[in-house]
Amino acid sequence: MKIAFLADPLSTFKTYKDSTYAMMVEANQRGHEVYAFQQKDMAVEQGVVTARVQRISFTGDPKDWYRAADPVETNLGEFDAILQRKDPPFDMEYVYSTYLLELAEKQGAKVFNKPSAIRDHNEKVAITQFSEFTSPTLVTGDEARIRAFQKHHGDIILKPLDGMGGAGIFRIGADGMNLGSVIETLTGNGKYTIMAQRFIPAIDKGDKRILVINGKPVPFSLARIPQNGEVRGNLAAGGIGVAQPLTERDFEIANALGPILAARGLLLVGLDVIGDFLTEVNVTSPTCFQEITQQAGFPVAATFIDAVEAAAAGK
Repeated sequence: MKIAFLADPLSTFKTYKDSTYAMMVEANQRGHEVYAFQQKDMAVEQGVVTARVQRISFTGDPKDWYRAADPVETNLGEFDAILQRKDPPFDMEYVYSTYLLELAEKQGAKVFNKPSAIRDHNEKVAITQFSEFTSPTLVTGDEARIRAFQKHHGDIILKPLDGMGGAGIFRIGADGMNLGSVIETLTGNGKYTIMAQRFIPAIDKGDKRILVINGKPVPFSLARIPQNGEVRGNLAAGGIGVAQPLTERDFEIANALGPILAARGLLLVGLDVIGDFLTEVNVTSPTCFQEITQQAGFPVAATFIDAVEAAAAGK
């Protein structure tokens, strides 16, 4: 197959942990042709979606890991599969790219995850569709509502709806200290919508990333455990990742959401679970492939490329 990856610049990849890198290597080892391009490389002219794509070859050196051929303007419908792996922020440029990829689908491209599904599932707000699995949650930009929520629940978490890696997450204790300042900062004095959630004490045991591939959960999660007094377990915020078998509750959540999300065109999803509660539904560029494989021995990248091959073949 010819597989194209819409991703961040390859030079920014940290190959020892990058999940997109693991996908690329697995695809290459199976004999598939691997290509890469960025959002800025796409265009639509006279109704046809193209991109300047580069074929990638692999050196085997984890630092100087790839060679890129000269860019070639290519109709995206010529690829057997396009994997959308651009990291957030989910800004308007990201939205525009989903429009172009959606048009490319109509011209024969098979895109994973489905562009419209990515657009329809904000990684924070999507949990509100599954409230039976969440801690008490409020989505609003209204200060009075946020203050009432904090007064009722005491210890809460506040976070923006477009962040990643733990950026912009605040914990407010029962005393409400600094609540006004945090609300002003995150909402831009009421201009932006944010999320408030009742604090989940089980964060000290980790923020678990559960990968769901074509509706089925990988049997190991990566628990990202906060360090040095942090409330954020994200690896980007200094958390330590520990692979562990899914709990009964983890399976319950993943098995309930997996088929629903797969039917919507989400081939790969990263569910974030703290304790017994769902906290995020990651659909843009879910990670933790390598950490789970290295620690638990489960072949995550191989399982995912199996799913891509089957989906591209219409199975």
